[in-house]
Formats: sequence, structure tokens, C-alpha cells
Amino acid sequence: MKKRNIINLIRYYSEHNDLAFRTEAYEIARDFDASGDYQLAEYIMALLSDTNTFVPQTDSVSLGTDYLQKLPYTKTSLPLPKSIADDVRGVINAVGHNAGINKFIFQGPPGTGKTETARQISRVLGRETLIVDFSSIIDSKLGQTSKNIVALFDEINSLANQDRYVVLFDEIDALAMDRTDSRDVREMGRATSTFLRELERIDSRIVVVATTNLFNKLDKAIVRRFDAVIDFSRYTRDDLVDIAEKITNNLLAQFDYAGKNTRLLRKIIMQANEIPMPGDLTNIIRTSLAFSDPDNEYSYLQRLYKTMATNPSGNIRKLKEQGYTVREIEILTGIPKSTVSREMKEDR
Repeated sequence: MKKRNIINLIRYYSEHNDLAFRTEAYEIARDFDASGDYQLAEYIMALLSDTNTFVPQTDSVSLGTDYLQKLPYTKTSLPLPKSIADDVRGVINAVGHNAGINKFIFQGPPGTGKTETARQISRVLGRETLIVDFSSIIDSKLGQTSKNIVALFDEINSLANQDRYVVLFDEIDALAMDRTDSRDVREMGRATSTFLRELERIDSRIVVVATTNLFNKLDKAIVRRFDAVIDFSRYTRDDLVDIAEKITNNLLAQFDYAGKNTRLLRKIIMQANEIPMPGDLTNIIRTSLAFSDPDNEYSYLQRLYKTMATNPSGNIRKLKEQGYTVREIEILTGIPKSTVSREMKEDR
């Protein structure tokens, strides 16, 4: 970190220039990351992501349209592996520095955090998130879909203070499927061509994020109109185990009767043949906690084991074969530790 970074931070703070302040702070975090001080870099990023300091001081948007809806801010986000988090920081950095890059595709399987990340980017940048309502865009009447697309972009381009918005095309597949792979090639061709034309004229101050679960099916001409594609499918098993731990730690704060056993939690998650993506993983862990027994601090781990294990068992011998210790078997079965230990000795 250089002296100018400190001076800039103080100046931007005194000027109440939140966007410039965040941009400078991210630059500092990147410097720490590059110099090998990863923990401090992550701490700064966490502060920027979690603090309420940068909630934008703007008037609420009155859209007056059937095509856009305002999404509320989210204080939590799905944890991301470093490879994806680095790309997301790049998006924030590019927008913050007005680098002329404003259109992004987030692609990957469901539950990988694409939509939540777009909302977090809005929050960090101090912008509103406006989501496109595709149900009002797609019309069965011949040619009406194209007219609706034009009306949508007219509304987007007429927004006041356009540097305050992120427009989210969530699951853009509904509009941008390959024209040669559509049941109604002619109608979808018209709609896609209109979308291409309108995307070209969108104001560069507006950030556009499109999410898709079917990237390979998207019309290639549309993909080329975007500045960058962020791949959200880059989760390894180790990433997902780490993320499960973070999700659980966050949720445990809501359940003061539940106990923490990180080693057993990670072992349970690793038992699964296929670990769910973070969105589904969050739901599974939350449900295990919500339905757990308040009189049993590890009841949620029992439920989680039954959900995640490929071959769940209450048999001591089988649990031992799966690599669980005497204490862990006691937690998972409710069988006293002395009984577990005795039976394990008898099996030798």
C-alpha cells in the first residue's frame, strides 16, 4: 500500500464519494493479495462486502414499467472459491474505474451463486439491482416479443442517473437461445436480432449482468456482445467442503442450542458421492438445523449425515468402516460412547 492510497481514502471519505472510496479500498486489497498477505486482503474484502456503510444514499426507484423489478439488497452471499472471487473483484474493479467494460455473463449450474453475486456487486458498487421480468417480455403473439424488447431497452435507457444501476437478465436462456436450435426459428430469430440491436445501444454507465445455466445453448452472437464471461462452475470438492463449513458457521449463529463440530461436519460432507452446489448445500444445512432437536446440540449433524451420506447407517461397525471415530459415532447414533467403544473392541 502506497501513501497515495491512504491520502485518497481520506479524501474520498471527506468528500462522501462512496464509489471512489470502495474502488480505492479494493485496490489496496489487491495490493495486499499480490504481496502475499492474503488474510488481510480477504479481511478488507469482507468488510467491504458486509458493512452497511456503503448502502447508496439514493432515492428509491419508481420504475413505472412492466418489464423491470427492483431487487432488495442482500447482506449475505454464497461463499465463492478464490478463482471465481478473483473474477468478481475484476468486475468490480473494471466498473469502478470506468474502464468501458459494463456487460457480463455469469454462467454455470444452478445454485452456484450467480444471481446472489450480481446483487452483491450492486451493493458493493452502491447501485440498485433491476431484474428483467421475462414473463412479461416473451409473448405468444407474432412479433410482440420483439416490440416488448424494444420497450424494455427504452425504459432502461430512460432511467435517470444511469450510473446507479445494475440490470440483471436472470436466466437469459429464455430470450437468447441459439436461433438454429429453436422450435420457432423465425420468431426467435426476430427476438434475438432485436435483442442484439438493443444491447448495442444501451448506455455504458449501466452495468448489465446476464445469468445462464445453459451457456452452450446461447446464441453465439449474443455472447460476443458481452465484455466478459465468468464461469461459476469452478468448484472443487475441497471448495465445497470449505463452503459447507462457512455456511454452517453462519447459520449456527441463529441456533444457539446447536453445537459446533467442524471435523465431523467436514467428514459428513466428504461422504457424499456428489456434493451439492452452494445454493442447494445452504438449503440442506439450513433444513437440518431448523428441524433439529433443541435438546440435542448435534441433532442437526445426525440429520445432515442421513441426507448427505451415500449409504447412511446406524450400525456401529459400518460407521467405523466409513471412518468415524468413537465420539463421532456416539454423536451420529446417540449410542453411549462406552457402548460404542466396547462393540468396536469386540469386532477386532
